[in-house]
Amino acid sequence: MGLHNLKPARGGKRERRRVGRGIGSGSGKTCGRGTKGQKARYSIHPRFEGGQTPLHRRLPVKKGFRNPNKKEFAILNVKTLDETFEAGAEVTPDSVIERGLVGSVKDGLKILGYGELTKGLKVSAHAFSKAAEEKISAAGGEVIRV
Repeated sequence: MGLHNLKPARGGKRERRRVGRGIGSGSGKTCGRGTKGQKARYSIHPRFEGGQTPLHRRLPVKKGFRNPNKKEFAILNVKTLDETFEAGAEVTPDSVIERGLVGSVKDGLKILGYGELTKGLKVSAHAFSKAAEEKISAAGGEVIRV
């Protein structure tokens, strides 16, 4: 088989119907559109819905702005760190994923301040809330921004 042998399947290609070429052609004068009425004219557009409110006007308008540069953090609370890690452990985004606390880090890991922290941990993350930072420092831990 070569490129010169290829051709479309039988019945797969059909010549375009030439309309408006005289009465003898079979589709002259009204060109197969019948007589009169909206569909016999060119004025109807494909989105016209017969006078009912068109779809693009029935749907609600979503207002506002979506920032394409917004960072989406994987969040973790100090309570979870306290329950999961032992005293003096080093908490990194990789170790958090290994233990299954978050699925993926997305744009970074953010530590939030919900719950109590009783152990001194060395926490490395991309962002911290003020409360989380204070609780980690108060428990004798270390805050490291990645």
